[in-house]
Amino acid sequence: MDRVSKSALFCSVLVALFWTSYAQQNCSSLTFNNNKQYTTCSNLAVLSSSIHWNYHASNNTVDLAFRKTGTSSSQWVAWALNPSGKSMVGSQCLVAYQNSSGAIHAYTSPIDSGNPTLQQGDLSFRVPSISATLSGTEMTIYATLELTSDLLSTNQIWQEGPMNGNSPGRHPMTGENAISVGTIDFSTGETTATSGGGNSRLRKRNTHGVLNAVSWGILMPIGAMMARYLKVFKFANPAWFYIHVTCQCSAYIIGVAGWATGIKLGNDNPVTLSDIHRNVGIALFALGTLQVFALLLRPKPDHKYRFYWNIYHHITGYTVIGLSIYNVLKGLSILDPKDDWWWAYVGTLIGLGSLSALLEAVTWFIVIKRKKESREKLPHSMNGANGHGHGHGDGAL
Repeated sequence: MDRVSKSALFCSVLVALFWTSYAQQNCSSLTFNNNKQYTTCSNLAVLSSSIHWNYHASNNTVDLAFRKTGTSSSQWVAWALNPSGKSMVGSQCLVAYQNSSGAIHAYTSPIDSGNPTLQQGDLSFRVPSISATLSGTEMTIYATLELTSDLLSTNQIWQEGPMNGNSPGRHPMTGENAISVGTIDFSTGETTATSGGGNSRLRKRNTHGVLNAVSWGILMPIGAMMARYLKVFKFANPAWFYIHVTCQCSAYIIGVAGWATGIKLGNDNPVTLSDIHRNVGIALFALGTLQVFALLLRPKPDHKYRFYWNIYHHITGYTVIGLSIYNVLKGLSILDPKDDWWWAYVGTLIGLGSLSALLEAVTWFIVIKRKKESREKLPHSMNGANGHGHGHGDGAL
């Protein structure tokens, strides 16, 4: 990071700290478009947001305002209570955005799946009134909540995301969007941020991504290349087989660890995973397991079923490689890391692809040359009897 970037980051931190201090110390003096004041407020840990409220103990109602700064008409914002956990699933949301006609649309939306579309619907508690305003880059949602006693102290979640036409699109799964969760107690005015837990989830997701990129996305194709190209060189026999098995078994073991972390992440917070990414991961685990067990059923080279085993092994192997590369790229799109990670993996794929093309040409040249020399040495009637093929028949993966 250069000096300019460090200076900008330092200034941003100072501004954030100042804003936090100001918001917390001057909660009652802030003004809103509806001329209403709120006796309690809390600056939320991330996404430049704050929550303001008045609690009425006589009937457990809450008048609140959720304020999000730094937004625009091309984004939606949401705030939610979730008594069932610290994920989006089970959240009871207040949502607002500006539609194409310029009107501000504010409504309630319950989330009951890992891929929410933020469709309008009734919550588990009554919301007698809800509205929103957009002033410059500041969106504020106003609402009155009629809460039960078990909802007075619970989890709160807040989000922002892009608009897809007149419908809310999928919000980012990384950075501040991954840790915008905390707790709130309307009766005492206490709030807590759980950014530590969010950071822990982020570390788990990064670990999941690295394990799968290295195993399924890199080691598996390298292992296939060892089997396809090394065996044509006489000096590499039988070393190519042991290198191939070592690469594939290592890829499988590391890949299972990555798959397990993905399953755990999905169970802890289903909204962080794409259904396609998860389903392809499960398919890869199943196919990879079949490949490993296929080694135990591998017929001898002269067995009558060896030809069919080879077909199965090739098809399954190349299917695993194709799905692996696709799912790593899909995972990168979900994780949304810095561009360096994208280019590092794509560059690795380009390097492996270029090396494969070169080795393909070299090995075919060697095989054709050997066949020609074999035909010249043998009588015409024996041509081909002892010839050898490309050597790609066994162990392509």
